[in-house]
Amino acid sequence: MPPGPPPGPTRPGFWRSPLRGPWLTSVFGLVLLFGITILFVTGLLSYAAYNPDLARVNDQTPGKGWLGFYLFSWPTSPTWLYRLTQGVHVTLGVVLVPVLLAKLWSVIPKLFEWPPVRSPGHGIERLSLLLLVGGAGFEFVTGILNVQLHYVFPGSFYTLHFYGAWVFIGAFVVHVAFRLPRALRAVRARAGDPAPGTEEAAGLVTPRPSAPTISRRGALAMVGAGSLALLVVTAGQSIGGWFRRTALLAPHGEDPGSGPNGFQINKTAGSVGIRADDIGPAWRLTVRGAGRQVDLTYSRLLAMPQHEAALPIACVEGWSTPDQQWSGVRLTDLAALVGLGTDTPQVLVNSLQRGGSFSSAVLRDNQVRDPRSLLAVRVNGAVLSADHGYPARIIAAGAPGVHNTKWVTRLTFGEPG
Repeated sequence: MPPGPPPGPTRPGFWRSPLRGPWLTSVFGLVLLFGITILFVTGLLSYAAYNPDLARVNDQTPGKGWLGFYLFSWPTSPTWLYRLTQGVHVTLGVVLVPVLLAKLWSVIPKLFEWPPVRSPGHGIERLSLLLLVGGAGFEFVTGILNVQLHYVFPGSFYTLHFYGAWVFIGAFVVHVAFRLPRALRAVRARAGDPAPGTEEAAGLVTPRPSAPTISRRGALAMVGAGSLALLVVTAGQSIGGWFRRTALLAPHGEDPGSGPNGFQINKTAGSVGIRADDIGPAWRLTVRGAGRQVDLTYSRLLAMPQHEAALPIACVEGWSTPDQQWSGVRLTDLAALVGLGTDTPQVLVNSLQRGGSFSSAVLRDNQVRDPRSLLAVRVNGAVLSADHGYPARIIAAGAPGVHNTKWVTRLTFGEPG
């Protein structure tokens, strides 16, 4: 075989941008190091908020084993905790897209490095690079599709995103261990490019640079402007209020209209097969526990003591509402109907919905016992609309939106889901 790399992208002179170099790549890398660390931590918190170790209906991740080592009981206070952590997770993920693309562009020559493997250590680094690039693309793409409620995955987003995150973070840690010292040296140097082919050049400096059309600081400013623009059109869906008008990237498929029920909806009654007869006069609420069962009509539910709670709804897609004024029956009062008025256990909540995910959920005992956790029948002074869960829905302190089950038909206290 002829000496040297084959013709094409494996040859250093193929890549001619004068912007590529250790300094620019290192700046992008350090920004991603900080941002991805926050993304991973908030992602773990998002997983914990579902209380996945509580019941099978809460967890769609089979065989997670030791990957759930950090799980803890998700607190009910502050009530805005999930709204904050998931809002940061989704918004930051979108904001980092330009930085990720710029970083990948800056290291394209490294993907075609020749020879592909020079030593066992270099082979491990190359494998981690493959998993890193593939994992980053997978996590960002699936996350953005989920934000837009566009489920085209060959399986559950919940499961795919969870395992993808662990594969990605493993490769990320290996990559950081290999590259962080060099990145810090490159940023501190702030000098001109090292000579092509030297160890300091890291295979990023071209021996045949084209004429520059923008400076490196100009490129950084362009990427930063892209991230800022994405922040402006994304963050409003988590902040809510007037700022929601700026959330151009938020899912807009369901218009809640105006009035007391005029706030965000993640699934409508029609989309999950709720029929008029299901929520008509024949509707009943079944309460079970401690070997007893009570069936309640809507009128009897309204005759029970009614309480109020100001709670938000925050969903995994990143959107959230400000506090809404809910009224209904405390979950502890419903548990008392079957003799469980003190030390109320967990509860399995079943919905009338026929399609879609999370038709059932289990709330932990601390969520059930919180006096703000209600089986709500009214919101902002008005009867619930069908799309918001009429005749009754869960509103639980600190729970993710999908655990605030709508169209509730059965509550089972103390039994696993």
